[in-house]
Amino acid sequence: MKRNILGIKIDSLTFDEAIEKIDSLIVANKPSQVVTVNPEMVMAAQKDEEFRRLINQADLVVPDGFGIMLAAKFLGKPLRERITGVDLTWAIGKLAEDRGYSVFFLGAKAGVAKVTAERFKKLHPRLKIAGSYAGSPDDQNTLAILKRTKPDILLVAFGAPKQEKFIYNLIHNVSNFPHLSVGVGGTFDYIAGVCPYPPEWLRKLGLEWLFRLITQPWRWQRIMTATIKFPWAVLRSKLNL
Repeated sequence: MKRNILGIKIDSLTFDEAIEKIDSLIVANKPSQVVTVNPEMVMAAQKDEEFRRLINQADLVVPDGFGIMLAAKFLGKPLRERITGVDLTWAIGKLAEDRGYSVFFLGAKAGVAKVTAERFKKLHPRLKIAGSYAGSPDDQNTLAILKRTKPDILLVAFGAPKQEKFIYNLIHNVSNFPHLSVGVGGTFDYIAGVCPYPPEWLRKLGLEWLFRLITQPWRWQRIMTATIKFPWAVLRSKLNL
């Protein structure tokens, strides 16, 4: 079941249902895309028609953001459960280990994807690591590496909307593409320990933005988008302004 938030269609699933959906997409043996959407992405999609279109065409779109959950409830379109990129990524690693799927870690700054892969391997010893590479959407080596390693699952940490557009382009223009690709944003930074992850009690209160403002003040514009511009757009939508 989909919920429409400012023109972005988001799946209303529990966390377990999302993992089951991901497993079924891999079993289907055709390229598929998963998007973890947050308020900043919704706002970016208001001005970027291509971005909005590809999100809505994705095989699974999950709500990664406390603001998304509040907005859905305020608009009378409640979502069943919040599914963060970090939690989803860890769960995909467990699923891959259990099913024997191989995973490739792509993106973030040099060395971060490698550390992330190592941490997954430590937690899930039987996990098949297809490889890791920082790369970029414009890096010619990226495609060659993916073709050579042939992962079942591709985790992409280029940041939105670059990662979503990169995945969409590969799915529709490259043959023998991984069965499942997920844009995970800054997830590698958190897992690798590059950036501090907000404590659970703050996440439950929806105060991650405050933690990030304190620990990463250079992100203030993104935080303003999520905490001021997005709620204002939701209110205008509610009032049909």
